[in-house]
Amino acid sequence: MKNNKTIPAENTQSWNFLFFVWLIASIGTLTSLFFSEVVQLPVCVLCWYQRIALYPLVLILPLALFPYDVKVIRYITPLVIFGWFVALFHVLVVAGVIPESVQPCVQDIPCSEIHFTLLGFLNIPIMSLLTFSFIGLLLFLSKKSFTRNFHE
Repeated sequence: MKNNKTIPAENTQSWNFLFFVWLIASIGTLTSLFFSEVVQLPVCVLCWYQRIALYPLVLILPLALFPYDVKVIRYITPLVIFGWFVALFHVLVVAGVIPESVQPCVQDIPCSEIHFTLLGFLNIPIMSLLTFSFIGLLLFLSKKSFTRNFHE
């Protein structure tokens, strides 16, 4: 029987992937709070839904990292998938692909309006989509690494 207090050496890579998921989620959370609370950018409805998917990751992941529990992937994957689809929808709204009649945004704070752009092409919805994409990829790699090591 293995000691649950320490991470077995074969699961270190899986743990590292989950740690990077937590790091990315934390940076995303702090960045979104900076934009809304310090820079005072308005937060649209779609941004709120993405925050609802992102913020819990910052609290849930440390509970699974210390002590290590790979089952957390099962619990946070629905949040990541939800956040990814909302971010994709938001990118499509900004691109003008989604008709205005389908957009869930309030008149005072339209979801299609861009308030910040980095490097000329990275706006907040694209950064959110990239964040959820990286998190999803790292979750997949963590699960694959754990499964590979567990079955060896």
